[in-house]
Amino acid sequence: MIFPIRTTVGQESLVVDIITNRIKSEELPIYSINVIPGLKGYVLIEAQDELTVRRGITNTPHIKGQGIVKGAVKIEELSSLLESKPLMQSITEGAKAELIAGPFKGERAKVLRVNPTKEEVTVELLEAAVKIPVTIKAEHIRIIKE
Repeated sequence: MIFPIRTTVGQESLVVDIITNRIKSEELPIYSINVIPGLKGYVLIEAQDELTVRRGITNTPHIKGQGIVKGAVKIEELSSLLESKPLMQSITEGAKAELIAGPFKGERAKVLRVNPTKEEVTVELLEAAVKIPVTIKAEHIRIIKE
């Protein structure tokens, strides 16, 4: 069974490390611990029952509330989160984006052109005084839903 655990956003990897060490030291029957990139603030734990998960997360820092969200979750409910979506299909011309890497990190931009063969996009910075097109790797932007 898979159990979602609520954690502090950004601390998912730390929680996984702490629980992994506890599993090794106490030999708990927990089969896997996963952090899904699109699911911030949650860790998924696969174990035989809820009691085992509760023993594994007891007194773990960065776990919110009671920890377990709503009991076991079926894998079908998580299938949309587990499917990988091609990066270039989600980027369209005219979309607003935030740069997440490089010298303009944190800046907002508008997508002017998309080059799927090179996996590059040409963007225009929105807050820049002079509108100059900049070509960057597609993995260095995040599309903003506004």
